[in-house]
Amino acid sequence: MRTKYLTRASAIAALYVILVVIEIPLGSLAFGPVQIRIAEALVLLPLVDLAAIPGVFVGCMLANFILTFFAPFGIIDVFGGSLVTLTAAYLTSKTVYITGYIAKSVPQSISDKSKKILNIVIGSIPPVVLNALIISIWISEGMGVPYWFSVTWVGIGQIVAVGLLGSVVLYAYERIKDKI
Repeated sequence: MRTKYLTRASAIAALYVILVVIEIPLGSLAFGPVQIRIAEALVLLPLVDLAAIPGVFVGCMLANFILTFFAPFGIIDVFGGSLVTLTAAYLTSKTVYITGYIAKSVPQSISDKSKKILNIVIGSIPPVVLNALIISIWISEGMGVPYWFSVTWVGIGQIVAVGLLGSVVLYAYERIKDKI
């Protein structure tokens, strides 16, 4: 059991790094004030697999270390950005309880499909909000753009990466999780 957990966490970490490295030739799309970090789609995985929490944390830390050669943020992004991702992944894993509470308190029964959509919407809130508000602090300082400009565009990028791409990743992962 423990070996499978570590294997899934390692696979998620490796995938996170690969997805960030693939974006490097696209310029600052993975780290700039206007960004869509595709790897952030993996931050929804804690909704269905707790191994994703250390997986995205380690993957983000390694990816941010690699990006120190391309981005002006250095060590603050390696540790600060990774801690934001860790916190977002942990909080995302806890949103399942909120969704369950909402589903129980609605008078009519909610379909399984509606519960999944609700899970994705509520599970997307921590990574979108935390990244937009916190990561934008050093993006605005390091790249000389206004803070709220960065908040807006990082938030929009997170909605695309986490909300849209993340729902596709979540769908695919649920199909293969038991085979890893």
